[in-house]
Amino acid sequence: MATALITGASSGIGAAFAQELSRQGNDLILVARSADKMQAMAETFQQRDGISVQVLGLDLCKPESLDQLEQALQSQGQAIDLLINNAGFGDYGAFGETERQKQLDMIDLNIRALVDLTHRILPQMQARGQGTIINLASIAAFQPMPYLSVYAATKAFVLNFSEALWAEYKEAGIQVLALCPGPTETNFMEVAGFPKRLEGSAQQVTSAEEVVAVCLKALTQDPSNVVTGGWVNQVVVNASRFVPRGWMVKGIKSLFAPGDQAA
Repeated sequence: MATALITGASSGIGAAFAQELSRQGNDLILVARSADKMQAMAETFQQRDGISVQVLGLDLCKPESLDQLEQALQSQGQAIDLLINNAGFGDYGAFGETERQKQLDMIDLNIRALVDLTHRILPQMQARGQGTIINLASIAAFQPMPYLSVYAATKAFVLNFSEALWAEYKEAGIQVLALCPGPTETNFMEVAGFPKRLEGSAQQVTSAEEVVAVCLKALTQDPSNVVTGGWVNQVVVNASRFVPRGWMVKGIKSLFAPGDQAA
């Protein structure tokens, strides 16, 4: 029986991963700030699927939380077979008008915590000669995103970091996959503070369950990244191959600009 560690497991894609992996009979370690939500999930999974679930209510924006997480794993003597670095958030707005601490917290969660946890877990996988790491990137990783500047930059880091590890560790028996969803039925836009006109304009919206299904299927083929959603998302991630980057960024700006500036 495998053990999966999922960050950001209390809702959205993280919760969908937990749901599916539980159904498949995997033991789970769920990490997020909302311990009460995860505890309710844990009770359901344990009763329904007969698995073991450990809940850790931690804020991974705080560096000490990674130490606490590692100590919890060591105390239980648990080996992680599947690491899903799902925790992250975005923030909409002109960069100079955003809250500085929120931008720094975004970098801490989307990048630092992901790198830190990966660095703690990967050597154990390497020693066993097997393991899987899924890092949540985004279709935003493939181009600059005005009004989502820091978020898109963090996801570009995740994509590049993950693909580099994919190449480094393939022959060591470790799979690394960058999961790149497009618009998904989660609370991402609400948390990020998108204006209502943009919340309602997202096309090709995919359920979190479908994102997870596509991701897990992709693992059987071992690509370095997988883009979920319809053909529109494929156009988005490949646009920079055919359109000058300056034109593309200006076009994105016109789409994402606040209402009084939108083209």
